[in-house]
Amino acid sequence: MRIFNKKARQNYHILETFQAGIVLMGQEVKSLRAGKADINDSFAKIQDNQVFLKNAFIYPYQSGALETKFSNYDPRQDRKLLLHKSEIDRLRGRLSAGSMALIPLAIFTANN
Repeated sequence: MRIFNKKARQNYHILETFQAGIVLMGQEVKSLRAGKADINDSFAKIQDNQVFLKNAFIYPYQSGALETKFSNYDPRQDRKLLLHKSEIDRLRGRLSAGSMALIPLAIFTANN
């Protein structure tokens, strides 16, 4: 399943793209596989030598099973992106040089 940020290519000039992993809880993985997410208003930010995806909305997973301890999470919580240290340093340099932003273009599952 792929989820696209349809506004990103219209509102921003894309200079470079990166592919990063994302740290998710089990219920979030199930929601993404079902295509239940919205990244249109999301962005990434570097904090403490780590990159975090902010304002991405991953809908709570709806199942017929009983509620689990992970089903009560914040759908807009910050999620850590997995990038190499050299990529993070390069991004930090590019961001400090001018008015640039880190905008997610798409989220996709590994089995695509």
